[in-house]
Amino acid sequence: MFFIRTLLGIIFFMQGYGKFFMIGIHKVYESFFKVFEDSFLPKWLIVSTAYYTSFVELAGGFLLIAGLFRIYAMYLLALDLLIVSFGHGLIEPIWDLSHVIPRAILLSALFLLPSTWDRWNADEWIKNKTKLI
Repeated sequence: MFFIRTLLGIIFFMQGYGKFFMIGIHKVYESFFKVFEDSFLPKWLIVSTAYYTSFVELAGGFLLIAGLFRIYAMYLLALDLLIVSFGHGLIEPIWDLSHVIPRAILLSALFLLPSTWDRWNADEWIKNKTKLI
């Protein structure tokens, strides 16, 4: 569980890090989201989605790596994958799934495997620390 969670966290974190600190959100929008302006989606939703997906990938990835608020991070990242899948499908009906499927498999494993198997995480450390008080 530690390996799956940490690997998935690194994948998402590095993608979000790249969007925020290497490419920049404006350039991410221009490169990947601007194409949706010709669709039925309102511009405010497209812009919000660019920020949401970038932020959730960065923050959610970090939270998975740390093992902090794991279930919340997993749900936010699952929504991120749904949004990304919808967007790719809207642009191109038959699109390359190589970016989504590995993440979906790893995330599904985290949802399906018992959380008690994930012993090395900040959530457990905090829970055990508060029991001592």
